[in-house]
Order: sequence, then structure tokens, then C-alpha cells
Amino acid sequence: MLKRTYAFTSKDLRLSLSGGQGLVQAVLLGLLLIFMFSLSKPMGGLVSPQAAGAIFWLASAFGLVLVFNDLFAIEEVNGARIGVLSSPAPVHAVWIGKGVAGLSLLLISQLVFLPATIAFLGQVIYGPWWLICVTLVGADIGLVVIGALLGALSQGQAARESLLSVIVFPLLLPVLLAGISLFGMCFDPGVAEGCDKWLGLIFAFDCLFAGAGLFLFPFVYSGEE
Repeated sequence: MLKRTYAFTSKDLRLSLSGGQGLVQAVLLGLLLIFMFSLSKPMGGLVSPQAAGAIFWLASAFGLVLVFNDLFAIEEVNGARIGVLSSPAPVHAVWIGKGVAGLSLLLISQLVFLPATIAFLGQVIYGPWWLICVTLVGADIGLVVIGALLGALSQGQAARESLLSVIVFPLLLPVLLAGISLFGMCFDPGVAEGCDKWLGLIFAFDCLFAGAGLFLFPFVYSGEE
């Protein structure tokens, strides 16, 4: 299964990076959101650390939708999804492969969003770098677990293409709230307290929806169009 998961991941990354549509759209939309929110601050004023964290994760959430719409659209061209379902590869390999590919693309886009947040919103990273890294990886895993599950549900019919963006945001509220709070701590010169509770929420969210994805994805991906 690991070999087939790697095959799906490498295939999706190769096609996505060669076309560049999903990743480029995600990066451009995220940068546009960060820049537009930077215009709302008063002249000479500063954006609060909590607000800066919210803008960063809002850009990441919109980028997630574009990335997974693009990843799952790959199989919809010429009915390739039927060929994937007819192959001996387990369906879970598709979910894990697209999750790893989506995580890679999301991290690439966030490597652009974080410097843009610091530059446009006037932030300084005071918190420990380990907290930034753990928050990014932990919260991103929660984002891609949901994205990889609901991305399959939103494909197959033109009328369902916007379904991912409608359903995904309410489900992502817990992990987004944790990411915003932890980034607010890292942008604040004060002592970061209570970060363990927010990290615990992220870990619980990841475990819960990873289990739900393992159970539900075969039914969602192989459903009738």
C-alpha cells in the first residue's frame, strides 16, 4: 500500500506542479487576502497579533479549497477516476496520497504567506520557532484530512464544484481557532501561556477526522456521479 500511496502522491504533485493551476491560484488568492486586509489598518497603526494569525489561516483555508479542487479534478478528466477504482490499488491509497500531496502544496503556499503576513501586517515572530513549526504541521494535517475527504465529495458534477468551500469551513473551525490562537501567541512579545491546550485540540482534531476519513473515504470516492 505504501508503494501505491507514493505513486499517487508523486503523480499528483507532478501534474499539479507542471500545470501549476491549483498552487498558483492558492498563492495568489492568499497574497491578495493578506494585502487587502493590510489596507484596513489605520495609517501608522498595527494589526493585532491575533488578527494577523486569523488572516494567515484564512488565506491558508482558501488555498486549501483551491488545492484540493485541483487535485481531485485530475481524476475527473476523461473519466480517470473509474480507472483508478478499477485498479488493484486500495482506495485508501488515493486518500493518503492526495492528502500528502495536498499537505506539500499547502506548506509551499504557507512559505509565501508567512513572510507576507510579517511584511504587510507588520508582525514580528517572538514566540519559539518550534511552536510555529508544530502548529503549522499539526494544523495543516487537520486541514488536509478534511480537504482530502470532502474534495472527493465535491467532484463529479458541475453543480457540486462549490460544495467543498461550503462544507469545509464549518468543520475546520476548531483547528483554525487553535492555529489562530497559537500564531497570536507567537506574534505577541508576551509569554505564551496555554499553548499546550491548543496543541491538544489540534491533535484531537487530527485523530478524530483521520479516523473518520479512513472509514468514509471509500464510500465517498466510489459514489455514483
